[in-house]
Amino acid sequence: MDNATKQALKKQDKFQELTGESLQWAESHRQKTIVAAVTLVLVVLAVVGGYSWYQSRSAAASTALGAAMQTYQTPLVNPQQPVPPGMKTFPDAASRAAAANGQFVQVANQYGMLKPGKIAEYFAGLTYAEENKNSQAEEALKSVAGSWDGDLSASGKLALAQLYAQTGRESQAIDLYNELAKGNATTVPASTAKLQLAELYEAQGKTVEARKIYAELKDKDKDAKGKPGAASQIASEKLNPQAGAAQ
Repeated sequence: MDNATKQALKKQDKFQELTGESLQWAESHRQKTIVAAVTLVLVVLAVVGGYSWYQSRSAAASTALGAAMQTYQTPLVNPQQPVPPGMKTFPDAASRAAAANGQFVQVANQYGMLKPGKIAEYFAGLTYAEENKNSQAEEALKSVAGSWDGDLSASGKLALAQLYAQTGRESQAIDLYNELAKGNATTVPASTAKLQLAELYEAQGKTVEARKIYAELKDKDKDAKGKPGAASQIASEKLNPQAGAAQ
């Protein structure tokens, strides 16, 4: 056998050796590759399925909240007043609040992890307060006040402060108003919290503290063009009631 033939046979043996090793590697990793591929598919399906589930739950929550809001906005009509056939009404605010409250509580319990559920809990707190169920109102509003959503949290704190003011816990109300006055949530601008605080001081007979807040709002509450804002106008009327009455 000549040298050329020997070299060719050696190359062929080496090729077969490498090919065999490659096949063994592919076979040993085949199961791992299949498992990885299946896992990836399952993850994708879970994400898509989870998103679809979330969308479906959000839509259902929004629909339920809308139905509760419709009840809460039903007209109040005196029993002696004629009403068009089929029109739903309530004789007073308390009965309307009670009917709406049941719906709001149900939405909050069923969809509490979604934003419509937290909004429902806020309105549950308001309607509890209208029914004079103050402990239930406080519990619901405290939950909303602790929400991760800053705007919703501010709304809960404002309603909670008003509840405290109405139930003789003015110091707690003042603390919440001062907290809100340091922020600027879309739902509760700082100026709104300051007005509420000034009105509470007025109700307590603390006119000096109230007028100090009104004066600050009158001077500082301006729009982008430097014109007085709504809070500034209200503060001006509070500082000079005669001028407001003359207009």
